Amino acid sequence: MSKKTLFDKVWDSHVVSQIEGGPSVVYIDRHLVHEVTSPQAFAGLDKRGIKVARPKQTFATPDHNVPTIDQHLTIRDVLSRSQVETLTKNCENHGVTLFGLNHPWQGVVHVVGPELGITLPGSTMVCGDSHTSTHGAFGAVAFGIGTSEVEMVLATQCIMQPKPKKMLIEVNGKLGKGVTAKDIILYIISKISASGGTGYFIEFAGSAITSLSMEGRMTLCNMSIEMGARGGMIAPDETTFNYVKGREFAPKGTDWDKAVVYWKTLKTDDGAEFDSVIRYDGGDIEPMITYGTNPGMGCKISDTLPDGSEFADNNKTTFLKALKYMDIEPGSKMLGRKIDYVFLGSCTNGRIEDFRTFASFVKGKKKDKDTIVWLVPGSKQVEKQCIEEGIDKILNEAGFELRQPGCSACLAMNDDKVPEGKYAVATSNRNFEGRQGPGSRTFLASPLTAAAAALTGVITDPRELM
Repeated sequence: MSKKTLFDKVWDSHVVSQIEGGPSVVYIDRHLVHEVTSPQAFAGLDKRGIKVARPKQTFATPDHNVPTIDQHLTIRDVLSRSQVETLTKNCENHGVTLFGLNHPWQGVVHVVGPELGITLPGSTMVCGDSHTSTHGAFGAVAFGIGTSEVEMVLATQCIMQPKPKKMLIEVNGKLGKGVTAKDIILYIISKISASGGTGYFIEFAGSAITSLSMEGRMTLCNMSIEMGARGGMIAPDETTFNYVKGREFAPKGTDWDKAVVYWKTLKTDDGAEFDSVIRYDGGDIEPMITYGTNPGMGCKISDTLPDGSEFADNNKTTFLKALKYMDIEPGSKMLGRKIDYVFLGSCTNGRIEDFRTFASFVKGKKKDKDTIVWLVPGSKQVEKQCIEEGIDKILNEAGFELRQPGCSACLAMNDDKVPEGKYAVATSNRNFEGRQGPGSRTFLASPLTAAAAALTGVITDPRELM
């Protein structure tokens, strides 16, 4: 019997048929839907006069376009309001479960899925959103799809996909002070570049990875897409099972016992082969920050930036163009650089652990008076936990305000936009030109580094304040 990787085990068990010399037809266990990439897909079904094939396996929630204050009021932006209303109508017409605005389970789709137990080990999951890779933290094969593919899955509960190559990224050793899952992934991407994982599905392994909480693992897998990979995954273990147990849509009773027996088999066999293997020493990782216009342009927070001389011509042109956009001098330092905004949230760092981390860091201190800070929970449940645990009070006493759930300043699709020329330290996943608003400039960092910036108004090594 051939040795299989974790990815092989999950993928192969979901292949319905194999097209000779072409893609696999893969069965999808869970389909997540939001308001931006689904309207045309539902319209396609309506035009063909068909219904969603398996509505019980489809879950929807609005997130990209929703405001993060006054959610009880009508959405002011006409396009945003139309998309949210269209999602509601489509879900009603097709019998799809919807966690709509003001529903106690509404939130960012990749935060909601795991916290409700919709995301399970060994499953296949898709969503019309690139950061679907988040769910791979549970040992699921999860990836983003386009709108035409959303329609395909709604209509058939299957998708046609070529099987990706397999990469193992192993991080061993003890992590240093102030180093989080976000720093691990920013470190990896800075090493292999924003395209280093193209064509691969990545398995993350090693002692530094298994030591992470489920929230940390989700952050890691969330940003696997930012190195060009199709997705990322981590073998499920006791940390996974403890997180999933008792959640709303998770198996119960004897079904749970049976599921865990199967889930324990979901690990790469000894001797299974990967197409590429990369290893890192966790002790080399420090708090990280990006300085350019893609997530691969990152460095240790205390480092001096490259001056461009080490790059080949094409890369040097890209590097200099990015720094010109960011108005940063080659060969300068990131520490002490003035910032205007801080954003804590998104499907990367909008979970309860991220808010606990931020709150514990700022407790008893005061926010910088000139810095605008948006603290946006990833879901209504995270918001509720923040209130129940008194996190909102700690934040208020330090001069911060807790907003309402949504994708917020991760992308310029709602009211939370960073103005032109302004700098933001963001815990989200992308720092492309204008990602947070036309002309905005984004530094990606961990919740700890974001908290340090929110207190000082400049890029600060969080270890100095710990």
